[in-house]
Amino acid sequence: MKKIILASLMVILCTIAFQVQAQQALKPRVSPLAAVTMKNHDSYVKITYGRPNKRGRELFGTLVPYGKVWRTGANEATEITLTGDVRVGGKILKAGTYSVFTVPNEKEWTIIFNNDLGQWGAYDYNENNDVLRVTAKVEQLDQVYEPFTMEFENKEDGKANWLIIWDKTKVVIPVEFAW
Repeated sequence: MKKIILASLMVILCTIAFQVQAQQALKPRVSPLAAVTMKNHDSYVKITYGRPNKRGRELFGTLVPYGKVWRTGANEATEITLTGDVRVGGKILKAGTYSVFTVPNEKEWTIIFNNDLGQWGAYDYNENNDVLRVTAKVEQLDQVYEPFTMEFENKEDGKANWLIIWDKTKVVIPVEFAW
């Protein structure tokens, strides 16, 4: 009899745990997932990132500390997939998929491409797995961008700017698809 009661209790506990997980999975994320893509010649680039909103918070230098590695968005670390080699910030980045981290500072950011995929945030970031680091200048904007935004700005001859924009901060990373 005790075995039947114990088995029944286990089934009930497992059912409750499953229902709680299912309910949490159905809740929308506070910071939704977003993607930005660009195709030029034979190269395709896709960046997938968590898109937080400012929501009245003090961001750079506070919520996102200066001089520390950041996941570049929210939730999972940002990831970039390239189907062909591209030049980023003047340096060649080979085709593949990488985590993207940044080190924000007031006047310049370091953009980091790293081999560790599927990370939550930058908690397990390992500098030894960096593939490439480039720097990019920071521009101050007059208007506030509420959502964290990444986009590509097309230029001529296979060139583009990868823009990272949030609050009154804009970072411009030159990308070259054909050289």
